[in-house]
Amino acid sequence: MKALALPWSSAVVALVAAIAMPFAGASLWLAFAVLVAWLASLWLARPEPEIVQVRTEEGSVSRSAMIALVEPFSVPVLMLDQQRIASANAAAREALGPHIVGQDARVALRHPQAVTLLDKPEGMALVRGLTGARSIWQVSRVAIDERFSLIELVNRTAEADISRAHTDFVANASHELRTPLASIIGYVETLADPDAKVDPVTTAKFHNTVLRESKRLQTLVEDLMSLSRIEAEKHEFPREKIDLGQMAQTIGSEVAFTVGEERIILETEPGVVSGDRQQLDQLVRNLIDNALKYGDAEAPVTLRVRRDNADVVLEVQDRGEGIHPDHLPYLTRRFYRSDPGRSRAAGGTGLGLAIVKHIVERHRGKLDIASKLGEGSIFTVRLPLVQQPVLPQG
Repeated sequence: MKALALPWSSAVVALVAAIAMPFAGASLWLAFAVLVAWLASLWLARPEPEIVQVRTEEGSVSRSAMIALVEPFSVPVLMLDQQRIASANAAAREALGPHIVGQDARVALRHPQAVTLLDKPEGMALVRGLTGARSIWQVSRVAIDERFSLIELVNRTAEADISRAHTDFVANASHELRTPLASIIGYVETLADPDAKVDPVTTAKFHNTVLRESKRLQTLVEDLMSLSRIEAEKHEFPREKIDLGQMAQTIGSEVAFTVGEERIILETEPGVVSGDRQQLDQLVRNLIDNALKYGDAEAPVTLRVRRDNADVVLEVQDRGEGIHPDHLPYLTRRFYRSDPGRSRAAGGTGLGLAIVKHIVERHRGKLDIASKLGEGSIFTVRLPLVQQPVLPQG
């Protein structure tokens, strides 16, 4: 029986590289891959004529062993034979296309920054636009030996989007807070100036403006805090059993008492959901308030709750001017307003529908907005129905 010839020189290179790589900033996955690559070289002692072999100085490594090496990685990983892609795992084939195996890596990657990285034995680069106009990938190359190397791609697009969203949110929140503050400070400074000689009528007008802007600022801060709390709890599914139909009926009756019974039409039936009572109350009130602000002041708002198979469906319909289709995809963004002037005049903060969206997501539901110009809008929320146990008769 022929003894197994171990590639000692390759083993030494692999062990040294694996130990040094984490200290050089490479990921532990790649360090592990170096060791596995050496283990794969044990296949050189087994003749498998039916499998394509890649010749090296120490012997041969089967292509099936290369595939087995990179396939388990959750991130895209390529194994290069010099500059040619010898193997690519499923994540890499999905990101770059199934045709890349066998291609020159410079042709497969195409991006100048990535191609520059291929001219170095090892290195890392942040590549923008590799798989799409706004995509951002961290591309790392680690040498296994003089011939073979691994390319790891880590998608950083989501992190960049989150960072951009946070920056935009801070900028928008600062602007929204600054506007009422500037108004309040301006009027108070005028009233406090002994040389201003403001008459009583103007003084009363200034006081009313300061009060209105203060309440607007208070509402904005409350909405920001509410949105922050909802986002902090978004991974915790609420378990309290709540009859959404009964809740909507109660809230609708309260609002009708304030704005007039002719303004609210109630069509509700029982429907139990698992939920957070305070957040569902806020959801219903936000949708009613939105409909009253932007609907026709002379037409009623309809509030419906009905069961539909495995869902409880909440609908709030106004009969206003409607919303242009171009605005519909963006209505639930923070501070987005289809008509900024009208929204501010109505006292809107631009956060009401964003709060609704986050509450619906926390309750594992769906939000749909449909609108026709000149006819009005319907905001529909679907939440999973809780099946009540059937009580025994008698």
